Amino acid sequence: MFELTRYDSRRRVRGSIALSVGLSALAAMVIWVYPSFEAEVDLDQLLAAYPDPILQVMGVQTMTSLGGFLSFELYTFGWVIMLGLYLAYSTAGTIADDVDRGRMDVLLSMPLSRRRLIAERFAAMAVPIAGANLLPPVVVVVGARLIDYPLAVADVLAVHLLSIPYLFACAGIGLLASVVFDRAAIAQRVALGVTFVLFLSESLLTGTDAETIGAIAPMRYYDPNAVLLEGRYDLAGAGILVAMTLAFLVASQLWFGRTDIR
Repeated sequence: MFELTRYDSRRRVRGSIALSVGLSALAAMVIWVYPSFEAEVDLDQLLAAYPDPILQVMGVQTMTSLGGFLSFELYTFGWVIMLGLYLAYSTAGTIADDVDRGRMDVLLSMPLSRRRLIAERFAAMAVPIAGANLLPPVVVVVGARLIDYPLAVADVLAVHLLSIPYLFACAGIGLLASVVFDRAAIAQRVALGVTFVLFLSESLLTGTDAETIGAIAPMRYYDPNAVLLEGRYDLAGAGILVAMTLAFLVASQLWFGRTDIR
């Protein structure tokens, strides 16, 4: 059992290691520059110079603490935006690429249902998601202590653990695009576009009369600021993200089960 998951997981290990190392290097760089940045720049004045829409889109609350600085420079940019887009894009190729290249007939000739095929291919995305959250929290905790701006270990672990259901939800967007479109390039572009539009809708509509529209965006339910600045863990939001991921998975299975492969 789970032959496809094991096969896809092995293929993703090397890239996931590179992803983990790259994100760790980004975390180390952000932490390393913070002391000089804080000493040489009036952070309150810097924030005041930014237009409110920019601060709202990027979720910036404060940069006068290392937690606030990391929330903006590392987690909002690195996890919410870049990793979310990467997972949506990468997952969008899981099914569409096989259809595009004519390999799907071979997979469907195996003794497994279409629903199981979708579930196993999607399960392999746990490798890059886990890889992205394996080494960086260690770098953040150790780096913060080395520059004498220690962070609560529980908060750092929480901001990474709570990102896992968020990243799976973004991957779910890519999975749905992968079964709806039979060309990988189109599926990947659609997944990127939808994920980014959802990010903008959540960021720009918050506090407006249309705020409820942003409820469909995964970004609403993962807030690094709440964890690192307030020590507040949104477990209900994590539950919503899990439900959202399952909805994407089931919708993808139903769609693919009724699709004619050409």
